[in-house]
Amino acid sequence: MIRNIVKSQQFNREFLAELFSIAREMEVIIKSGGSNMLAHKVMATLFYEPSTRTRLSFESAMRRLGGEVISTENAREFSSASKGETLEDTIRIVEGYADVIVIRHYESGAAERAAEIATIPIINAGDGAGQHPTQSLLDLYTIQKELGRIDGLSIAMVGDLANGRTARSLSYLLGKYDKITLYFVAPEVVKMKQDIKTYLKRHKVQFYEESNLREVSAKVDVIYQTRIQKERFGERIEDYEKARGKYIVNKKLLEVMKRKSIILHPLPRVDEIAPEVDADPRAAYFRQAQNGLYIRMALLKMLLLG
Repeated sequence: MIRNIVKSQQFNREFLAELFSIAREMEVIIKSGGSNMLAHKVMATLFYEPSTRTRLSFESAMRRLGGEVISTENAREFSSASKGETLEDTIRIVEGYADVIVIRHYESGAAERAAEIATIPIINAGDGAGQHPTQSLLDLYTIQKELGRIDGLSIAMVGDLANGRTARSLSYLLGKYDKITLYFVAPEVVKMKQDIKTYLKRHKVQFYEESNLREVSAKVDVIYQTRIQKERFGERIEDYEKARGKYIVNKKLLEVMKRKSIILHPLPRVDEIAPEVDADPRAAYFRQAQNGLYIRMALLKMLLLG
């Protein structure tokens, strides 16, 4: 039984199959008006970075299952962290108020640090440019739900792959499936980092680094588009300007895509997917975001009820 959700490498296919089965149950629960299975349980959301989708998704998931939520957003400025309190001390305090802590932090590895000293479950809601495991779980669930399978698929990851914790986390998960082909399409300054490529080689996952999105789009089942993350560039504005706007999913790209392929995006988007794409049935990113609710409900049930 998994106690904490901190990184994508920790999951095996058996866990993923069970999680997806429970997520499907959660969809039924939502349609029937919710559940009280987590009544009297309390979730603390501790966010040191801004968030809308992830925080609200977790909080909605807990409330839909009858639980309670205590929350702090922008904890970096508006919590004891601003007074110099360590993350470890904050976790020791907050765990006295809750049954599970959901943490988003600006430092890679922060969730693992929290899990090492916590006596209650820790869920990583994104740690710097490190990982975002619950996003990768909902991404994988969406792929299976939309296409009916995961094994044997070809997937293009596009955009900021160096800083994109969602693309990194999804790569780790895809390494557990058979006959996956990955295409990394990124500007030179934000190419996929070597640690992911080493992991994929070790797990015998075929991958290619490409520069022509149009050519790649014609042969893949999934386009996983990501935002060029300006906040990760710091003072390197020139590098950011080199990267932004280079790869855009628009109506012209739709014309070459497979009829039964899908477009995903962890959101928020800026200009990397044109609004004209939204009406196409292959645009699955809003359905993808909705699936986050079901996956997070499933995770909370598994962690708090076993």
